[in-house]
Amino acid sequence: MLNLRLYMLQRITALLMAPLVLGHLTVMIYAIQGGLSAAEILGRIQGSALWFIFYGTFVIAVAIHGAIGLRAIAHEWGGLKGGALEVSMWVAGLGLFALGARAVWAVTIA
Repeated sequence: MLNLRLYMLQRITALLMAPLVLGHLTVMIYAIQGGLSAAEILGRIQGSALWFIFYGTFVIAVAIHGAIGLRAIAHEWGGLKGGALEVSMWVAGLGLFALGARAVWAVTIA
C-alpha cells in the first residue's frame, strides 16, 4: 500500500511540476530575449509574493518527486530495505527542500 501511495504522489508531483517547468522556461527565454541580465531579472522578482509562491511550490514538488525517485533507485540498485531505505528517502527529500528553499528565500525575500 505504501508503494502505491508513493507512486501516486510521485505522479501527482510530476503533474504539478510540468506547468511550473514550462512557466519557468517561458519566462527565462522571454527575459533573456528581451535583453535582461541575471541581475535585472533577480531585481524584478525580489520581494514578489507571486514568484515566492511559484518557486516555493516548485521546490516542494521537486523535493517530494526527487526523494521518491531516489528511494526507488536506492532500493533497486543499492539493495536498501526497511529503515535504511526510509531514512535515505527522508534525508534526500529534506536536503532537496533545504537547498531549494534557501535559494527561493534568497532570491525572492532577501
